Amino acid sequence: MKFTKKQGQYLAFIYNYTKIHRQAPAERDMQMYFQVSPPVIHQMVLTLEKNGLLSRTPGQARSISLLIPKDQIPQLD
Repeated sequence: MKFTKKQGQYLAFIYNYTKIHRQAPAERDMQMYFQVSPPVIHQMVLTLEKNGLLSRTPGQARSISLLIPKDQIPQLD
């Protein structure tokens, strides 16, 4: 699967956060880590979902799950 470097960093963050905290990150967690506005995070999540890289349940907190094998997730910079 192809994704941009920035998208790869979001995927890596989601993977690592989930591994450490045993639950998916909230959009607020990603906002704090990447230091961007809430609309930027939400648009990235929608883009990753549209591209088949993750799934989520709208309106349900911490429902993000990755749809790609962990060996395809880049290292978090």
